[in-house]
Amino acid sequence: MSLDKRKVKILKAIISSYIDNAEAVGSRTISKKYELGVSPATIRNEMSDLEEMGFLIQPHASAGRIPTDKAYRYYVDSLWKKVLGSANTNINELRSIIEDKASEMDSVFKNSVRILSQFTKYTSFIVSPHLKQSEIKRIQLVPITDRKILLVLILQSNIVKQVVLRLNSPIPLDQMDRISVSLSEKLNGYKLEDIETIKDSLIEQLYHLRESSSDSLLELLPFLVDQISKLEDFNVYSDGLTSILDLPEYNDVVKAREFISFVEDKDSMAKLFQYTGENDFDICIGRENEYEELRDCSLITATYRLNGRLIGKIGVIGPMRMDYSKVISTVKSMSEAVNEIISRNFDDENKE
Repeated sequence: MSLDKRKVKILKAIISSYIDNAEAVGSRTISKKYELGVSPATIRNEMSDLEEMGFLIQPHASAGRIPTDKAYRYYVDSLWKKVLGSANTNINELRSIIEDKASEMDSVFKNSVRILSQFTKYTSFIVSPHLKQSEIKRIQLVPITDRKILLVLILQSNIVKQVVLRLNSPIPLDQMDRISVSLSEKLNGYKLEDIETIKDSLIEQLYHLRESSSDSLLELLPFLVDQISKLEDFNVYSDGLTSILDLPEYNDVVKAREFISFVEDKDSMAKLFQYTGENDFDICIGRENEYEELRDCSLITATYRLNGRLIGKIGVIGPMRMDYSKVISTVKSMSEAVNEIISRNFDDENKE
């Protein structure tokens, strides 16, 4: 049994109604709300057929129907390429808001997820670049207190990573400056993923450089180099995590807690975004998601690039009954805005 034009119209009307109200939809509602040119009895028969075909389910005997994963997939497949092909009306607005704090890539990411969550009203995420393949440009040690310093690592394309280190004894500022210069000279051009293999020889070279002095920071060298080699390969920025609590689907406290626990786990989120593949745009609906905690959700992701290389993903997690047209358009706009800002501010080739 195939979907003729009338079934398609009725299915889309049911999905539209459920997206708006999160309530099971009956034939009388469809008949009154949408001008389909058929009687409620005909709509009822068509809804029964759609249920047999797996597009609708009836949660209770006396209730109306609600769309299934299959229904949303059909709906999205007929919609998303059209939306992706249309002009982005809000990209200039998004770009200007994000660009306000574009001096560091971290600022771009934090600003982007905040704006994306505000625009969509859902939980938003950005997975940062895979840092292990980034080259080191400069290292700076900055004193915070007598026994605490900040290790500032400036990577290729001005990506900045920071680690707080605690000291056993105070170290003079001039000695911090000298070791910063030595580390920068020795590590400039090395990728983070290479530091582990050269760690021992690097420490030996630095000891040799400083052996004529009484530089007390030398005892900290192994720890410094170790911290650089162990920097995480990625980061996950998020916003709007509690937005899910405003949705009727998550009135169940246990269900809401499982969702929040999952999305707060950075490793789980990074794996989730990797699972969606390397397409420039992806939509996973309901049980298409690999993880049980997201089987009632839809995940919409887009890629962003630097120097022409895919370095991360930006996306939204929301209920299956999300407003796909609006969310797809917004994620696309945000992805394009982030790509433009990163290219303009951080692409080494554009700075030549």
